[in-house]
Amino acid sequence: MTESSRPSTPRRARVRAPELTGRGGWINTGGRDLKLADFRGRLLVLDFWTFCCVNCLHVLDELRELEEKHRDTVVVVGVHSPKFVHEAEHRAVVDAVERYGVGHPVLDDPELGTWKQYAVRAWPTLVVVDPEGYVVAQHSGEGHVHAIERLVTELAAEHEAKGTLRRGDGPYVAPEPEPTALRFPGKALLLPDGHFLVSDTTRHQLVELDADAETVVRRIGSGERGFADGTAESAAFNEPQGLALLGEEGGPVVVADTVNHALRHLDLATGEVTTLAGTGRQWRRGSSTSGPAREVDLSSPWDVAVFGGRVWIAMAGVHQLWAYDPKDATVAVTAGTTDEGLVDGPGAEAWFAQPSGLAATADRLWLADSETSALRWVDLDGVVHTAVGSGLFDFGHRDGAAGQALLQHPLGVTALPDGSVAVSDTYNHALRRYDPTTGEVTTLATDLREPSGAVLVGGELVVVESARHRLTRIRLPEEAVKVPSVACRTRRAATEVAQGKVGLEVVFRVPAGRKLDTDQGPATRLLVSATPPGLLLSGEGAGTGLFRTLRLDPEVGEGVLHISATAASCDDDPAGQHPACHVHQQDWGVPVRLTREGTDRLSLVLAGLDD
Repeated sequence: MTESSRPSTPRRARVRAPELTGRGGWINTGGRDLKLADFRGRLLVLDFWTFCCVNCLHVLDELRELEEKHRDTVVVVGVHSPKFVHEAEHRAVVDAVERYGVGHPVLDDPELGTWKQYAVRAWPTLVVVDPEGYVVAQHSGEGHVHAIERLVTELAAEHEAKGTLRRGDGPYVAPEPEPTALRFPGKALLLPDGHFLVSDTTRHQLVELDADAETVVRRIGSGERGFADGTAESAAFNEPQGLALLGEEGGPVVVADTVNHALRHLDLATGEVTTLAGTGRQWRRGSSTSGPAREVDLSSPWDVAVFGGRVWIAMAGVHQLWAYDPKDATVAVTAGTTDEGLVDGPGAEAWFAQPSGLAATADRLWLADSETSALRWVDLDGVVHTAVGSGLFDFGHRDGAAGQALLQHPLGVTALPDGSVAVSDTYNHALRRYDPTTGEVTTLATDLREPSGAVLVGGELVVVESARHRLTRIRLPEEAVKVPSVACRTRRAATEVAQGKVGLEVVFRVPAGRKLDTDQGPATRLLVSATPPGLLLSGEGAGTGLFRTLRLDPEVGEGVLHISATAASCDDDPAGQHPACHVHQQDWGVPVRLTREGTDRLSLVLAGLDD
């Protein structure tokens, strides 16, 4: 998930870092409030993130190795900058820090004060501050940690020589572990014998519960973050999520092993765990999108469901749906372009935004598209439809006709016997219902804490209350719960642009030692659209140039420009027989307001200079 961006701060520019402030206070510091002066002498990496954003979660994982390798010179500090209303709640941020195993101090910045002071416009953004308190680099998006490691290594040597480097432990204080049977469970599966299998996400395990949904029967996985096949005791997972039965009664279970970017196979009889798909590496642009399952990279698979004889995968990390074919052990993309947004149509043309929950019926695959706060479905012909939801920036809690109803970052969906579906409306702490016959959305239950999935058992739904660390039984009510309507938009400062023509420029500088890769055609691509679509009178669509003249409708007045840019480069070494190729890609959602005094030029920087 991305937001608007601005040119990166020039490397080594002498720009004093602003103070770190946030009304929410500090997490993972043992109750201590920190100031920028507390980090003087250390190399400081600020990670501006929000916990709904899968790209931010990728960066958290990328930072683990950097933190471990440079722990005596580098301090990472997370600055939590919320998109959704729920993410501005301090308790929710504390939960997210534990849920995702964040091993560094986090500043809760619910009003985006520090975000604005550092001129951040994208989730995630990394800012490097040197030991003397100056900003020396800024990177938006994921995949930049290797460049940051080179920089901090150089800076450590430089400041060691100057005598301005201070080595030692950072201010991180680990929270006390809580003695609950489950810890931030993700999804649940009803097993043939009436037991439940639950992905115990934060503890990197699967837990089998008795039919009472409380008593632990067994645990599968070592409980340590890792990627290893083996027995129930020795196998290792990394924040597992979705679960699906494969085959007939008593058959194996497919597990979406999210942070390992893999699908795992669990033999229920023996507890043995093996790998079905994925290499353990995260899919990047230019990687294969089909082939033998164990040879193709995946990206944050969040849920799985069997539909049409294949295991469909909610590939949250790249905003797509994929499928695993058990007959020939292959995987392939089934829908989505990797562009983030809400676009219906044939699978190859559809856009998603972090699909995170799946449920199959005989003729439909339902999905919770979390970042667009949408309920969507795929028919047997592979065409994508939207039932509820309008885009990346509108959300809330409103019942009624599907075209006007609002959800807030749903993570789960459950098919019901009457053809309707229950939606785990995660950030609204509610269970909602959509009836395709009437086109109406109602509320089934409230006062759930971050429900992330549910399974049907007779006339009850057993809901995964992730932030209450338990499964909760709810009898399907005869009447809907009445809830006051709330409509929200993402809070971001809009860029004031001129009425009429605006020149859009995406700046890309080829990294040192590389050249533009034109072997397969044009090296660059620019895709532009808008919400609402009427904001753009002309300039929408795809093209190969990185400059575009946009004509904006002053009658619309404001909206969001969706911009996706790609550039290909390859190593420029005459002695190299097989030069490596690299793809640089960035998406922006730029909120704009049309004014007479607004700028007539919008410049964005595509990563490349320090890669």
